[in-house]
Amino acid sequence: MNISVTELKQHLLDGVIVDIRSIEKYNNHHLPHAIHIPYAKLAVDYKELLDKDKKYYIYCEKGLTSPKICHYLNKRGYQTYNLLGGYEEWIVNES
Repeated sequence: MNISVTELKQHLLDGVIVDIRSIEKYNNHHLPHAIHIPYAKLAVDYKELLDKDKKYYIYCEKGLTSPKICHYLNKRGYQTYNLLGGYEEWIVNES
């Protein structure tokens, strides 16, 4: 499932925001309250990292990679939402 920046702003404390970008990009700047779990780690260790009772809002840089991991996790019973346009769309809407 996809979520827009406007919708995510209404749900910032309603779930867990996950940044799947590189640690360098995360350390440079990230969405409020976001945690960092790199894409490759999330794809392999999701059972240890995620709770099926929580919602996850996942984003990447441009919204091209995060839909893949969301689809993967949703098929396994997790509640994930892809941020449309990713971090770049967030920045555009902040200005």
